[in-house]
Parts: sequence; structure tokens; C-alpha cells
Amino acid sequence: MRELFDDELKKLHGRFVEMGLTISEQIYKSTTAFIEHDKKGAQEVIDADEETNTDEMKLEKQALSLIALQQPVATDFRVIISILKASSDLERIGDHAVSIARETIRVKGNPRIPKVEKAIAKMTEEVRDMLESALDAYVKSDADAAKKLSDNDVKVDEQYLLIRDEITDAVQSDTATVTASSSYFMVIKLLERIGDHIVNLAEWIVYSAAGQIVELNPGKSNPELVDKLYSEAVIKEKGDSKDQKDNKKTK
Repeated sequence: MRELFDDELKKLHGRFVEMGLTISEQIYKSTTAFIEHDKKGAQEVIDADEETNTDEMKLEKQALSLIALQQPVATDFRVIISILKASSDLERIGDHAVSIARETIRVKGNPRIPKVEKAIAKMTEEVRDMLESALDAYVKSDADAAKKLSDNDVKVDEQYLLIRDEITDAVQSDTATVTASSSYFMVIKLLERIGDHIVNLAEWIVYSAAGQIVELNPGKSNPELVDKLYSEAVIKEKGDSKDQKDNKKTK
């Protein structure tokens, strides 16, 4: 009986990781479509969302079946509950990727801001690295690695604030970018929320691996840190911009 349970639990783990990798790809595809103004690519992300929802339902059904039929011990029960909770966060991340794809369709044909789109691409890389690190921590049942993801979330929050300022400055310089800018605001907010959901994943990984209930979201546990890093980043960015201007003058 135990061997059967272990085999089913292994399949559940595999399904969760596969779902996570699929959603990571969705994040990439949706933001790439947005930046490249690819309406067709965006529609493909939207069309794939139903499959993601189906995957979550299958995973949930499999997990509940394990609880009901196999009578897991306390440690196993904790692992299964963590998977159920974490899969819900994955599904929400997928929803946000779809929302980014919808913005691609809405904003297509309007004047864009290349500098902002480049920054969004960088923010996307940070978010995807977070998700893949979370999945790696999950596979290795590494609570310490999961806890470190809060540091990555601080970087994502910092990027969100910096890009928000860039968008505001761009609109003030060129009002023709207003429509695109509203979509930029939406996309960076969605990416920031994805970062928060990944932190939630990390919290469930810690609970599964170590039995600890922790608060890893820096915006909740240490909001002053985000503000401090943002201020430092702004000062650095202004300093870099000044250096670039000075170099141009000397040439």
C-alpha cells in the first residue's frame, strides 16, 4: 500500500512541476508578444489558458484522491496540502500571463516607448528566474533556497517602481503614448503580482519541506526595505544618466 502511495505522490509532484514549467513559458510568450506587438502570439497564450485550468483541476482531483483513498500520515498530508495551495498560485500566475496577452491585443497599433519595453523585458527575466528557482527548490525540497526568493522579489518590486517612473516621464514628454502607457502600467503591475504569487509558492515549499509557516513577502514583512532600495536605485539611475550626458559632452 505504501509503495502505491509513494508512486502516486511522485506522479503528483511531476504534474505540479510540469504545470509550473508550462506557466513559466506562458509568461515568456505573453510578454514577448506584448513587446514585439505580436497579436497572433498573444492569442495563442489566451487560447492555451483553458488547458492550464484543466491541468489545475486534474492536479487538484489527484491530490484529493490521495487524501481520501490512501490515508496519508501527517508529513504526507502536509506535502499534499502544500501542492494544492501552490497549484492555486500557479493558476493565478497563468491568469496574469493571459491578462498581459490581452493587453497586447488592446494596445496594438498605438505609439510605443522602446525604453520602457526593454525594461519590461528585463523585469520579465527576473520574474521567470524567480519561478524557475522556486520550482527547483520544490524539486529539491530546499526550504533555505525557497526563503531566499524574497530577495528576488525585492528586485522585482524595485524594477516595478523604476519602470513606473519611466512611464510617467515618457507620457509627460509625449502625450501620444498615453494609450500604450496605460498598458505598460497594467503589465508591470501584473508582473509584480506574479512575483508575489511566486513568493507564496516559496512559503508553501518551506511549509512542505520544513513544516514552518513563514512570511516571505518583503512588502509585508519589511516594506521599508523596498522603499530604501528604490530610493537607492533612483539615485544610481540618475547618476548613470548624468555620466552618460557628461561623456557625450566631452566627445
